[in-house]
Amino acid sequence: MSTERYQVVVVGAGLVGAATALALGRQGLRVALVERQPPHAPDDAWDTRIYAISPAHQRFLEGLGAWQRMDASRVQPVYRMDVAGDASGAIRLDAYQAGVSHLAAIVESGRLQHALWQAIEADGTVALHCPAAIDAIAREGALTRLTLAGGTVLETDLLVGADGAASRIRDWAGLAATLIPYGQSGVVANFECERAHHGTAFQWFFGGDILAWLPLARNCMSMVWSTPTAHADELVALDAETLTEQVRAAGRDRLGAMRLLTPAAAFPLRLIRVESPVAPGVALVGDAAHGVHPLSGQGVNLGFGDAEALVEVLARHRRTPGDLRVLQAYARRRAEPVQRMQAITHGLHHLFADDRAGWLRNAGMSLVDHLPPLKAALVREAMS
Repeated sequence: MSTERYQVVVVGAGLVGAATALALGRQGLRVALVERQPPHAPDDAWDTRIYAISPAHQRFLEGLGAWQRMDASRVQPVYRMDVAGDASGAIRLDAYQAGVSHLAAIVESGRLQHALWQAIEADGTVALHCPAAIDAIAREGALTRLTLAGGTVLETDLLVGADGAASRIRDWAGLAATLIPYGQSGVVANFECERAHHGTAFQWFFGGDILAWLPLARNCMSMVWSTPTAHADELVALDAETLTEQVRAAGRDRLGAMRLLTPAAAFPLRLIRVESPVAPGVALVGDAAHGVHPLSGQGVNLGFGDAEALVEVLARHRRTPGDLRVLQAYARRRAEPVQRMQAITHGLHHLFADDRAGWLRNAGMSLVDHLPPLKAALVREAMS
């Protein structure tokens, strides 16, 4: 049995975990990354997991050398966003009017994860343990010991949980999490469209549902339809032609005839509040640390914000990365952005789910659309 010693061990090599490990390694810390399965090399098929990366976090990924490794022809900038209520309310957010190049960049999860993995391998500052399963975790004094299935033991000052919403690291550390189900599921699928989207993202609020169309390259579109779980199950069970017609009708025929590219899939929507993302020798990032409604498209950006903040804090405290006082500085930095985004998305979900508030939401949207300074503030928030 061999023992390896690190300053930081990151568990979970999804987008946020891989970015966190790479950024820490580039700061000169001794870092290991533990993951069950390596990412698959992308092929020409479309990924149903789509993310809107803010310009700020695009720059973060560029700084890591990952963004440049993606196929630029599969990255779609968002130049404007049209949001419509269930009556006359509407808002248009426009990059040109806000004086910026684009609002976000739409990327496929698998392609970005593969690019991050390539950057990690090329950089050489992160020790990869993959495929690897964790048999046991134990806290011994100021160190945490992870025993892997093959018998290798990793000793670390800081254990970073980047292992998703059902985080094993969070549970092991005793960090309390409250899961609030919305009673809804998000139905996702990709379509090829007859009409050009011109880099426009569309979002409709109707009858308690939220329908988003995100522009993809090659005049394709990624749909996220947030709807009660029973209706989501019905949508997933439809044949391709019927589903396509329902999606086209719900989107008011904005992009003309459509062709289904990927089978529909559904995932439950829930809010996850974690009392604290840190404990002695432990820090959580990404979905392990928080969960938000997808209507904002900000979940992965919050995770990249976690990575940046943790790296900045640890860069000033290289010798004591597991010290609780150091980790509490990270927790304080992330508390306000996470709480603000959760409050916004949770509040909007309830506002648009309540039929009695129809006049309020539609009047509010129209008011915002006629206030350029407020719209510019919304653009800045989305881009951060």
